[in-house]
Amino acid sequence: MKNIKIIFSVFTFTAVAAYLYYQPNIDTRNSDSNIAFASILPIKPNEKVEVLPPQRVHPVRISNDVFFAGEKVPLNDLDVRERFDKELMVNTFWHSNTMLNYKLANKYFVIIDKILLEEGIPLDFRYLAVAESGLRNVRSPAGACGMWQIMKATGKSYGLSINDEIDERYHLEKSTKVACDYLNEAKKKFGSWALASASYNMGMPGLQKRLNEQLVDNYYDLYLNTETARYMYRILAYKMVFENTKKFGLNIEEEDLYEPLEYETINMDSTIENLAQFAIKHNTTYKMLKVANPWLRAKSLSIKEGDVVSLKLPKNYVD
Repeated sequence: MKNIKIIFSVFTFTAVAAYLYYQPNIDTRNSDSNIAFASILPIKPNEKVEVLPPQRVHPVRISNDVFFAGEKVPLNDLDVRERFDKELMVNTFWHSNTMLNYKLANKYFVIIDKILLEEGIPLDFRYLAVAESGLRNVRSPAGACGMWQIMKATGKSYGLSINDEIDERYHLEKSTKVACDYLNEAKKKFGSWALASASYNMGMPGLQKRLNEQLVDNYYDLYLNTETARYMYRILAYKMVFENTKKFGLNIEEEDLYEPLEYETINMDSTIENLAQFAIKHNTTYKMLKVANPWLRAKSLSIKEGDVVSLKLPKNYVD
């Protein structure tokens, strides 16, 4: 039995070796593209074959001073520079996500920028919304909602309506105004836009506690939880990439961008029992009514006597 096993092993080894020996060579020559491919063309002995990579990737280099909301980022600090470089690399080469965010920015920045300017918030904070939600109406595992990722308690404390029929955290104009109110309050408290930004992520009490514990007075010197430690650098990365798309290899033309929704506004002072019927009556659809007004969370809308609620009706569906 032992001899049989030895003979079988030798036979198996010989068969595998013969199979590999007689397999066709791999030729990665391709004069028409940079993509390597396999063929059965023989390679001559000692012939040098150039193996071309499917893409050429270059590191991102930070060559100039970087500012956020007029505040200089201390890139002379090697830890700060490394953290920024990491986020810049991630968002430069995460092509699908970064490109989609950029396309959405054309759709929503026109609304966000107007409110930021009205409320005295630097335009760089448009990128905070990108970092928070990718400019999508999403809900986090913790319960933060909308493009500005506002918690329920925070939203209510700043005057947003949140109930079974309405959640104004999904109302872009109103939630942007709340974000501005919060940031102005935080800037007044901490004296720095970078710290105001960090407090948006972890809350003012939590940030103040860390500042007191660590005896420092700026964001870049703080030791923080992983999410908040990355927060400013993610915002900065979006700012740099979005404002220098060609430099970072994003070849996006104007025709590729998503267009802002064109709409007309209608003011309602009485309850709408059926939003689908309401939409059809106004030459649109329930789907498009929800797209234009994502803060509507039910199939009806109760309006108290004396109140007025504004609804957007997409123009391309309106006579």
